[in-house]
Amino acid sequence: MLSDPYSRPVSNLRISLTPRCNLRCMYCHAEGEDSPSHEMSTDQIAEVIRVAGKFDIRSVKFTGGEPLLRKDIAEIIESIPDGMESSMTTNGTLLVDLARDLKEAGLSRVNISLDSLNPEIYTQITGCDRLDDVLEGITAALDAGLTPVKLNMVMLKGINEGELDDFFRFIRGNRDLVLQVIELMDFRDCAHHADLNGLEKDLAERSTQILTRRMHHRKKYCVEGAEVEVVRPLHNTEFCAFCNRLRVTSDGKLKPCLLRSDNHIDIAGKRGEELEALFVEAARRRSPFFR
Repeated sequence: MLSDPYSRPVSNLRISLTPRCNLRCMYCHAEGEDSPSHEMSTDQIAEVIRVAGKFDIRSVKFTGGEPLLRKDIAEIIESIPDGMESSMTTNGTLLVDLARDLKEAGLSRVNISLDSLNPEIYTQITGCDRLDDVLEGITAALDAGLTPVKLNMVMLKGINEGELDDFFRFIRGNRDLVLQVIELMDFRDCAHHADLNGLEKDLAERSTQILTRRMHHRKKYCVEGAEVEVVRPLHNTEFCAFCNRLRVTSDGKLKPCLLRSDNHIDIAGKRGEELEALFVEAARRRSPFFR
């Protein structure tokens, strides 16, 4: 297994498949990518996954942009070796027609971006009137067994911060639905940072059980039959201390840290032992952004 100079193991790979998206979310951080010029081929992605498996990386997550815009998405998923869990973060707008095919190709589960259950607010945030498509996609994912389905809600002050109870009602009683409340990141000029300290205090007071996840040491709250996680990457030493991810940009660069763009490693076209050596170098360059 790979580990970095801070003794943090690398057990999770996050691959951006495309910078393209069919929404225009006001806060989008685009996985920290800097204007990619091309997309990796199906074969290149398969080779990256194969090498990751050699280093005992046991979990891969596909992101975008919107990964379902890739016409070869099923073929990409089929390239995942036995014993490696696969998941995807999607905006859900295209999921209703693809969920079952994704499951049959080998995808384990999905995260679905859903920042509001109010059609007007959803359109304000995403720039598109696609809420009904997303809700149908959630149902399709549940029916296909792409579970647990995690709903990613970026908390935006003055916009959707009053919707938490609506989300609780939406997921309550369904153990296959989990809400992830995510801190707004500073990749765009989006001045809607909400107070997650107050949110976590409120969740703790209302919870019947509080668990600590291994991933980033983040808390999971059980509130009135709803399961809620809070993801706080900013100014969070625990988030960085327990980070186990290595990222791959859509144009083929290893990215040791989401919050940095000055230490990428170009792996486009690389294979075999050369690619393995670059994975080792990427792990060597990993350093906690917040200490």
